[in-house]
Amino acid sequence: MSERFDRILRGGTVVNQDGAHIRDVGIRDGRIAAIGTLDPGSAGEVIDVTGLHVLPGVIDPHVHFREPGAEHKEDLESGSLSAVMGGVTAFFEMPNTKPSTTTAEALADKVARATERSYCDFAFYLGATRENTHELAMLEREPGCCGIKVFMGASTGDLLIEDDEGVEAVLRQTSRRVSFHSEDEYRLRERVGIQRAGDPSSHTDWRDAEAAILGTQRLVDIARRTGKRIHVLHVTTAEEMAFLARHKDVATAEVTPQHLTLTLPEAYERLGTKAQMNPPLRDQAHADVLWWGVTSGIADSLGSDHAPHTLEEKAKPYPSSPSGMPGVQTLVPVMLDHVNAGRLTIERFVDLTAHGPQRVYGIANKGRLAVGYDADITVVDLKARRTITDDWIRSRCGWTPFAGRTVTGWPIGTIIRGTVVMWEDELRIRRGIGRPVVFNEALRPA
Repeated sequence: MSERFDRILRGGTVVNQDGAHIRDVGIRDGRIAAIGTLDPGSAGEVIDVTGLHVLPGVIDPHVHFREPGAEHKEDLESGSLSAVMGGVTAFFEMPNTKPSTTTAEALADKVARATERSYCDFAFYLGATRENTHELAMLEREPGCCGIKVFMGASTGDLLIEDDEGVEAVLRQTSRRVSFHSEDEYRLRERVGIQRAGDPSSHTDWRDAEAAILGTQRLVDIARRTGKRIHVLHVTTAEEMAFLARHKDVATAEVTPQHLTLTLPEAYERLGTKAQMNPPLRDQAHADVLWWGVTSGIADSLGSDHAPHTLEEKAKPYPSSPSGMPGVQTLVPVMLDHVNAGRLTIERFVDLTAHGPQRVYGIANKGRLAVGYDADITVVDLKARRTITDDWIRSRCGWTPFAGRTVTGWPIGTIIRGTVVMWEDELRIRRGIGRPVVFNEALRPA
């Protein structure tokens, strides 16, 4: 008796650890059951993906979905809807909500809010504070926790740990890789007067490249002293990328589509305060070295740093305007456009969005298009030419800094644990199916 499948994706170019080849993918019970030449009569449904690329499900390990506390600009439902419409199959969400995610109870509340309400799978960072440092060894292993997040700069209240002693205490308590917003808070405080009222371009002058490299150098030194692993989020400067290339044994690195794509002075001239984010956008010279980090393998993962604000909030005059911009829905098309432009290969895109997050965070059963793994799949058309518009964005904020940008490469389908969630810009499910992502270093007995 021949093997049976619930669904077969037939005739697409499968991109995985074996390269890029035209193959079928068989799905059974929510997992990849076979890859190769499969009998179409052995499945309950056959989806013809001829001419399309079949990728491991894209994971966005850096989003701010604002729930609880700021649901007027985003919540877990709207943010995850934006994710799946852009081809993203799982997200990791940051702890700076209201209240902050700093306790087991707050983490469990987020997991409960997202379960079967989120349109895709999920995990949440646990924010380190001076008050919870002694509990981090337990907290980092809670269900639904992707790891510990530390803000060395660009935060307020209990989530800010700017001193070396505080960072070292966090690392000594943890065993999983810890993620960092790495800017030197002391330099930011000294230079706050550089902000020019009504001029958002002064945001980059204030939060300069020196603040970034100072924070990252301090961080790597502490990681070496404690013998612990760190992940530097949203790397923005040439100096950081070159420095991290010499410290890959302890440090992994994330880049964002914004810092690879939007550069000064054009971004501020065109977008004004919409271009304001932390760490800030920089000039082409920095972006060129970030691309060197991508093509040479120094960058390990790609995160959108999706941080939506309403248009009314972003319209406030600088520096009253908030930092952050949406990005989860545009991550795939913007980066596929770079693939078509020859800046990276489709295999490297897969490495940054699936294999890389799997390695950095130790994801169990996701991050690879391989037999036995969850059937999380992103189907893309590398030849499709589309213009990104605000109307396409499903985030509650309703805008994107990439509006008007014509790209080549588009997400066609989002499949999560075997369920077709989005196909050809149409949502195919009536309610969320999201479940917590599981991690190798936090496995719990059934």
